[in-house]
Amino acid sequence: MRSGLDAVDTLLRDRGMRTVPAEESAKALHAGARANAAIADRDEPAPDGTSWEAGAVRAATQVLELAPMIRKEPGQVIARVHALVARGYLPEEELGRLRDDPGVGERMVGLHGLLTTPTEASALVVAAIAHAELATVRPFGTGDGIVARLVEHLVLIEAGIDPRAVVVAAAGHRAAGAEYNHALTDYAEGGPVGVREWILHCVRAVGYGAEVSPLASIPVRKQQGAPRGPRAE
Repeated sequence: MRSGLDAVDTLLRDRGMRTVPAEESAKALHAGARANAAIADRDEPAPDGTSWEAGAVRAATQVLELAPMIRKEPGQVIARVHALVARGYLPEEELGRLRDDPGVGERMVGLHGLLTTPTEASALVVAAIAHAELATVRPFGTGDGIVARLVEHLVLIEAGIDPRAVVVAAAGHRAAGAEYNHALTDYAEGGPVGVREWILHCVRAVGYGAEVSPLASIPVRKQQGAPRGPRAE
């Protein structure tokens, strides 16, 4: 877990960032939305044949508002994220509505338990499992990958790993290319080893997302005693 956490810690600590200018968070969120949409455009094209970018950007603007509730009311938050992503692509009555296929409801109940039950596991692990569950179960049938990657980010923000929403983890998933989908397949079909490999993939993606954050272009502060950014294990 350390590589991803260390990259985020370095990003915030070395710049003495207890607060981050709103424009830097906005830049990072927009970069994440573009990367998120690019993956979706490759793997699950929008129903109207256009890019998912508009929906991804719309949802990204709400992550700081939604993050505090992802571990308290995950069902409502996930439905809201889907509605934001899929508005304009799907009929209104399908926004935030789970498929009624066998097993979908049960898996979402399990995800609710994962997100609401206190645990000593790293939030990186919780975020990775939430991402994989949504991406492989596809509870909505359309736009699920974008929702999955956004929910991963919500968990990281809520946990204090990325409290300023400046880590572009979606860029790490995009940079992995085909390995992203291979890792998801390993999660779904590879048993405990596959789950472990998926979690390690997500740790690497978070580390990459810290390295390419727009905040990384801000010069490192030289003075000693710069305040540390908050973090969570």
